[in-house]
Amino acid sequence: MPIQRRPAGPVEEQLSIIGTLLALPFPERETRTEAPRGWGGPGFHIAVLRQSRDFWDPPGPEAFTEAEEELEAALKELVTALTGRLGEPGTVDLFPYLGIYDDTGNADEPAEPLDLAPDLDAVPEPLASLRNLAGSLHVWPVPSAGRWLGVTVGQADREFPYELLAAVGEAATLPRGAARVTPAPGSRPSPAPAAPASPGSAPRTAR
Repeated sequence: MPIQRRPAGPVEEQLSIIGTLLALPFPERETRTEAPRGWGGPGFHIAVLRQSRDFWDPPGPEAFTEAEEELEAALKELVTALTGRLGEPGTVDLFPYLGIYDDTGNADEPAEPLDLAPDLDAVPEPLASLRNLAGSLHVWPVPSAGRWLGVTVGQADREFPYELLAAVGEAATLPRGAARVTPAPGSRPSPAPAAPASPGSAPRTAR
């Protein structure tokens, strides 16, 4: 996973990065992408929009709480901005994709992953990567791009920073039940975030 050197900045910059992910062609092999702080592969992109400090030498337990709360607040702000554009998000529970929890969250019983083939090695990206970082994902289908967008807060391990993550996947990999998106109350969804077109990039998408 590439390391983010500095935060992405305000929500407007995060939306610009998301627009890049939605327009950017998927790489033929897993690699870093043109999107800042991003990596991807066949059928997916993932980008780190913001991150906390690391915890190799934390001053105390409160450091974890403060960092997590800060990133969760940033996630809430981003979800609010995206909801105004794309409507209410769906939710994907990522724990079943680990194959160690059933749908009741009881780790002592055999797992029954939802919307998956029995072979957990067949979990598509970006869900295969995100399941190791986060517990759930806010998602929006973006039909005009033939893709879906997800955002979450994750952490690779206890010593690593909390990260605000954006992911884009092919429409076919969006789990069943997560595609029910309705307009935000009192608002009309506006075009999906879009980045300026650049030579060799995919055309900008619009709703």
